[in-house]
Amino acid sequence: MSLHPEGKGLEVLAEIRRRLAEHRWRGLVWLTGDIASCLERAEAIWHRLSWQRPLWVSSGRPSAIPAEAWLMPSSARTRLGGESDLLIFDAVSGGSGFDPDAFGALSGTLRAGGLLVLMTPPDWGTRPDPDYARLAAHPWQPERLSAYYLARLTGLLQASSGVIHWPEDGDPRVSGGYPDTPIADTRHPEDADCLTLDQARAVGRLVGLRRRRPLVITADRGRGKTAALGIACARLLSAGDKDILVTAPRVAAVAPSFERLQVLCPQGHRVGNAFLLEGRRVSFIAPDELSAGVRARQLGGDGSWLLVDEAAAIPAALLGEWLTAFPRIAFATTVHGYEGSGRGFALRFRERLERQTPDWEPCHLGEPIRWASGDPLEALVTRLLLLDAEPGDAMAPEVPLEYRTRCPADFIQDETRLNEMFGLLVQAHYRTTPADLRRLLDAPGIELSSLDALGTPQAVLVTLEEGGFDADLAEEVARGERRPRGHLMAQSLAAHAGSREALEGRLRRVLRIAVHPDRRREGLGSRLIEFAREQARRDGCQLLGASLGAEPGLLAFWQAQGWRAVRLGLTRETATGEHAVMMVLPLDDRGAALASALQARLHRQLPGLLAFELADLDPLVVLALLAELPPTRILDDDIRDLADVAFGHRAPGLARPAIQAQVIHAAAFPAWRQDSDLAVLAAWAFQGWDAAGLARRLGVAGKRQAMAWLRAFLGRIQAGDAGLLTVDDGE
Repeated sequence: MSLHPEGKGLEVLAEIRRRLAEHRWRGLVWLTGDIASCLERAEAIWHRLSWQRPLWVSSGRPSAIPAEAWLMPSSARTRLGGESDLLIFDAVSGGSGFDPDAFGALSGTLRAGGLLVLMTPPDWGTRPDPDYARLAAHPWQPERLSAYYLARLTGLLQASSGVIHWPEDGDPRVSGGYPDTPIADTRHPEDADCLTLDQARAVGRLVGLRRRRPLVITADRGRGKTAALGIACARLLSAGDKDILVTAPRVAAVAPSFERLQVLCPQGHRVGNAFLLEGRRVSFIAPDELSAGVRARQLGGDGSWLLVDEAAAIPAALLGEWLTAFPRIAFATTVHGYEGSGRGFALRFRERLERQTPDWEPCHLGEPIRWASGDPLEALVTRLLLLDAEPGDAMAPEVPLEYRTRCPADFIQDETRLNEMFGLLVQAHYRTTPADLRRLLDAPGIELSSLDALGTPQAVLVTLEEGGFDADLAEEVARGERRPRGHLMAQSLAAHAGSREALEGRLRRVLRIAVHPDRRREGLGSRLIEFAREQARRDGCQLLGASLGAEPGLLAFWQAQGWRAVRLGLTRETATGEHAVMMVLPLDDRGAALASALQARLHRQLPGLLAFELADLDPLVVLALLAELPPTRILDDDIRDLADVAFGHRAPGLARPAIQAQVIHAAAFPAWRQDSDLAVLAAWAFQGWDAAGLARRLGVAGKRQAMAWLRAFLGRIQAGDAGLLTVDDGE
């Protein structure tokens, strides 16, 4: 090996590092060889070159590395907001593999002049590594999986310029080389507190934020957007603003903000997650706590400020609540990052911004701060992890569409198509992470299908095989005695609904569906689902399934395809901020019987759940779920009770069964499922909303006005405005 007594390999590496530092760039050192060889060279880099903040990332700590400088890949996000000048990423030792999310997250913490050292076997990409254990759903063993993802990484590292390859039998060598002349530093903002003109402009717009004109800041990583929030907070505090709230997926994400606050306001001090300055404060608040305060009307209102960092990683439902509650609000998000897709966030959240605050303003930070423009590591990591994946061109509707089922092996030689497919998924689902690309290429049971126009994907569908357990294993899972890896939907139905049949049968779950943003509302998604249904039926599956956020628009889409809800989550999902709903579509008689049994169980549970555990569920979602209940009989007594409330003085609570029956009956009509008034009535009838809650939702003065509205709305139905009121004689 090249690490001989003269240390020639280290001398070469030190010279490469010096040249990178001249450019304010960072580099990737790719160590290949057996375990002992890689560890020896990596430890030599660690101990014999000078570093201020090195970090070793592996599944187990090497004895020569201090505990405080070692990190497990699963803990990568705890270092967000920090900086390193050396990252050693172990993908060669026993038990260590390549974690795409950790690699993506930590690469952005490396500062100018730093090195990211990646250790891999010499035959990397020919077989799965230990991290593939997370992909191996029952009954698969990790070693039996494909390794297309690793093979792709190997090919890209071999072909990319700027990679510093140090093989076991040679010295470090830079593929393609670096420019000889350093790039001039052009960062000269007039603002002394800011490092780039982009950052200075963002700070100015934050400080001058106007009512009902939200600011949306987008940036790639390392552009100083989080520090910009801190600089703006310092100036707002100094100007006399008393209380500024800051939120993010985790407090570590806003660490640079608090660091800048401390530097710019040295007379202030931090207490826990708040920075205090002469009776004024900047406070970090977790998203769920923030939403709880907004719903209780304890947070928000006139004069309030809210700064949201990494907004793409926060459920859109929560962002919408805050948009309404805070007159001065700014959203900052990473465009290409591990926290989520800023592009997907922009596409979907823009619709809400346009609707609620049409005067919102965009702001983009392009100039890097932590490193200089042209940084080879940033370009390389972006390419390896497909952080900049974009959909292909949108074709005209008259161009014929071709349905294709794609094999992961197809993409190894077609990087363009992989980019287009993954780009569709990224822009449609803002929680897409680098690890999702590996799952698409190598997880067992995954199938990708698309609608192509002239070879370019216009819509894509991803499905996963589940179920097929033997009777004994299904029984153990249903009793909670076993929990095999994978099969999340089938196991959830078994564990929460007691359905052994859901495990024994074959279920094909829709993981993702995405349509090109310029081709939505053309029916492409419906066509893909129809193709998937026919394919699953031919393959002998009993059910198609999907798990999605309980949002009115999504439910309407799936219900229109004939899907029905069979399970509802009792708590809000972290990823979506919504309750999860599982929906199925039967494919044969066995699937129909299973779906009916699961539906009947949910229908029995629904009234009680709405009154207690799901009392905060969106009333429009309640209507969509009530629409699937069996037809309701409205009797003569019900009609009299409704009339007594509408036109008399009977207390509405005494006629609640009749009102519930009428709501269920009305929800069966598609035109009424999106009716906001009927949704409010459903909230009162099923979810226990009191008169005060109705008044807040309706925007009326008080309880008396809310009850007057309720009687008037029942009167409209009684008068037959929609032809809803009927008597079912049981025939």
